[in-house]
Amino acid sequence: MRIELIALDLDGTLLGPDEQISPRNRAAIRRSLDAGVRVVLVTGRGVDLPIKISKELNLNLPVICCHGALTKDFGASRTLTHLPLPLQYAKPMVEFAEHNGLSLAIYVEELFWRLEGSRVYMDDMTGPGWKEAKSFGDVLHTAPTFIRFLGHESVEAMRREFGDWPLNLHYETWGEFVECAVLNRDANKKHALSRLCADFQILPEHVLAVGDSRNDVPMLRWAGTGVAMGNSLPEVKESVRYVTASNVDDGVALAIDRFVFGGTSAKRPA
Repeated sequence: MRIELIALDLDGTLLGPDEQISPRNRAAIRRSLDAGVRVVLVTGRGVDLPIKISKELNLNLPVICCHGALTKDFGASRTLTHLPLPLQYAKPMVEFAEHNGLSLAIYVEELFWRLEGSRVYMDDMTGPGWKEAKSFGDVLHTAPTFIRFLGHESVEAMRREFGDWPLNLHYETWGEFVECAVLNRDANKKHALSRLCADFQILPEHVLAVGDSRNDVPMLRWAGTGVAMGNSLPEVKESVRYVTASNVDDGVALAIDRFVFGGTSAKRPA
C-alpha cells in the first residue's frame, strides 16, 4: 500500500536526546518529500518548536501540537483547530494547585506560563515560549489549551481530586520525573491527524505514523502503518504491529526506508 503521508512525533521519535534531528533522519524526510509524500509533525509540544522544525525541513503542512488540541497552519498564520480546556474545569484545577502549592504550567494563547520562582523541571520549560506570572489568575482570562501538572506530588494530588472529571488526562514518565497533561476530552493526536488527512483526502491505510509515547498509541493504531520506536515503553510496542530502532539509532529513517521505499528495517515486535 502506497504511503501518502508520514506523521512523526518529536520527543523520543524524530528528536534525539539532544533535541536534534540526525542527518540520516533528515535525509529520509527529504527523500520522502522529493517522492511526493507529505510529512506532518504531531507533538505534545506547544507551537514554537514544531513550527521551527517544519521550516527547517521545508515541510508545508500544518503542525499538530499540544497533544492534538491545536492544529496550526503556520504558513498562513492561521489556527485550523483549537480544542481548549473549558474554564469551568481549568479554573478550579488551577486554584486548587495554587492553594496547595502544587507545581504546574498552563498553555494559554500559545504561551506557557508558570508561577514566579517555581521550579524548572525539564529543559523544555525555558526559552521565549515560557513566561512567569505572580498568579495564574492574571493570565487565565481565556480557556487554556492545556495544563501540565509537574512532579509526582502534583500529579497524584490532581489525580485524587479531579481524576474522574470528563477530561483527557495524559500521564508521562521521563526517568523518575512524572507529569500529567490535562486536555479537552476530545483532544488527541488521532483525532487531529484524521481531520488533517480528511482535508487532503488521504485514507488511513495510506498513512505511516511513528511515535514512542502513550499518547501516540491511538494515532499509531489508526494509521494504516503504525510504528513504535525502539525506545518506547513495552506497552506502546505491544500495541502496534511494527517496531523500529530507537531515536538514537535513526529509527525514523529506518521506518521510512521500510514502509515508504520498500526496505526491510522495521520489524514485528518479539
